Amino acid sequence: MTRRGDRGTGRGPGGRPPAAQGRARPRRDEARNAAYDLMRAVDERDAYANLLMPTLLRQRRISGRDAALATELAYGTLRGLGTYDEVIAACSDRAPEDVDPPLLDAIRLGVHQLLRTRIPPHAAVSATIDLVRLRVGPGPSRYANAVLRKVAGRTLEQWLEIVAPPADEDPIGNLAVTHSHPRWIVSAMRDALGGDLGETAALLEADNERPRVALVARPGRATLDELVEAGAEPAAYSPYAAYLPEGDPGSIRAVGEARAAVQDEASQLVALALARVPLERDRSWLDMCAGPGGKAGLLDALATQREARLLASDVQYHRARLVWNATREAAVVTADGTEPAWRPGAFDRVMLDAPCTGLGALRRRPEARWRRDPRSVPELTRLQRHLLVSALDAVRPGGVVAYVTCSPHLDETRAVVGDLGDRAETLDAREYLPEVPDLGDGPYVQFWPHRHGTDAMFLALLRRR
Repeated sequence: MTRRGDRGTGRGPGGRPPAAQGRARPRRDEARNAAYDLMRAVDERDAYANLLMPTLLRQRRISGRDAALATELAYGTLRGLGTYDEVIAACSDRAPEDVDPPLLDAIRLGVHQLLRTRIPPHAAVSATIDLVRLRVGPGPSRYANAVLRKVAGRTLEQWLEIVAPPADEDPIGNLAVTHSHPRWIVSAMRDALGGDLGETAALLEADNERPRVALVARPGRATLDELVEAGAEPAAYSPYAAYLPEGDPGSIRAVGEARAAVQDEASQLVALALARVPLERDRSWLDMCAGPGGKAGLLDALATQREARLLASDVQYHRARLVWNATREAAVVTADGTEPAWRPGAFDRVMLDAPCTGLGALRRRPEARWRRDPRSVPELTRLQRHLLVSALDAVRPGGVVAYVTCSPHLDETRAVVGDLGDRAETLDAREYLPEVPDLGDGPYVQFWPHRHGTDAMFLALLRRR
């Protein structure tokens, strides 16, 4: 430590500046640096956290407990941004938007450690200050230290009593701050749940939980027993699904050989429901918006077992390439579903997993809630309607279309299907998933994280008249 008498000379022993002696060089914590770099990439490059994090960990050879810590810090902080920014604002003379973004991200990481982890407060503050000094600078570290020490003075529950609007006066605002979701998303979820604020809170809480890794054993190519023998646990609903409690799914042989894959259980079930609708003729299937290939991989396997053929299409070439990697027997093309290259009435079954806001997968994509904008909804619903009309044109009379969105937003689900008029007969989709409870009032199916442990996926089954 620099002695008080050394300051008058401007140089310490050995000729080093006193600041360099007054405090040890900040320790480089690989887990926290990886979490910080991911947050900066999300902010600066619109990176996808769930895609970038495995790459960062692999490139930096971070594994075990450090990998788990880096993932928890990054994902947890991204989920909690809304709450944390309110707390930071209460502990600072500057609004969060006025703080330099690199500094703000580091402080957010510190707040997450203080309020939602078991890391001792002194360790959380010290490690965050080291991170700020190393990555932002010594001057900003003083500001970060002042904010974090104020944050550490209260628990999360105590802070929420201060920063969240009263529930009796502003229930949507209270849920938005308490569960760290944009207000417009809270309103959309409440409406999709019929106005039930208690269930809305349960859904938002489920969005903030780390999801389990769901696997699919593609029928005829892998078995559920293979996944169980590799350490996975059979799922509750899908006959092809298993959950991996821990570890890298890529290390499982069937996954490495593309006979199995990572796929949400609801995503499997909507494909299975489409395949279960009985048809007199069943030779040709279409997946209209197939990228990146999860549903196409399962549909391809199911079609092959029945000696049917799948055509998988995506408007983007690189996504079509991913579909090609996920399938074996399917024909894969790059094509715009709104201007199809196939002839009308050519298919017996059509899967339309339409582009959407993705509000149903917020637990898997923690940054998505802050990127989405309610102004994008009308543009998306126009595209969804156009694609659904095209899907009905592509299926033969008597054939069936599955309209699927990974969003429960009413404008993207019931409203889109409801605009079809008499073009199609709406089947009760629940009848084709009898093993799954609590799917709603019908005729549509709505999965929920808090009810089923899956993404909030919507399904409508439509038979062309």
